[in-house]
Formats: sequence, structure tokens, C-alpha cells
Amino acid sequence: MPVAEKEWEDRVKGMLKAELKRRGVTYADLVGKLADIGVMDTEPNIRNKISRGKFTAVFLIQCLAAVGAKDLRLD
Repeated sequence: MPVAEKEWEDRVKGMLKAELKRRGVTYADLVGKLADIGVMDTEPNIRNKISRGKFTAVFLIQCLAAVGAKDLRLD
């Protein structure tokens, strides 16, 4: 994998994890919040997606919407 791609994956993973941490949301909490908006997934699957940093933009937006984020810090 090109280094630049890995760097982007790490950056996106870090942004999502930081947003969850700022809001005090655990992976177990996220499963419930996603279910509340109609997104069914398991905690192990979510944990793996986020730890790999390989997930779709749709998943990212679903997570942000589920936790009530209105914006995302890119720096």
C-alpha cells in the first residue's frame, strides 16, 4: 500500500476516534446510537472497521450523525 494512502487512513481513523472520545462515546454506545438511526452493525465489526481505518465515507457520516456531530475538525 502506498504510504500516502496509509497516512490518509490513519488520519480519518484518528478524526473519528477523537470525535467519539470528545463525546465520551464507546464502541458499545456507538452500536446503539447507529441502531437508533437504522444502521445495524456489531461492536466487533465497528471496532475492526475503525481500527483498520478502512471504512466508507457513508460509515463515517453515519457515525458522526449518530453521535450528534454537526461538523468535523480536519486539523
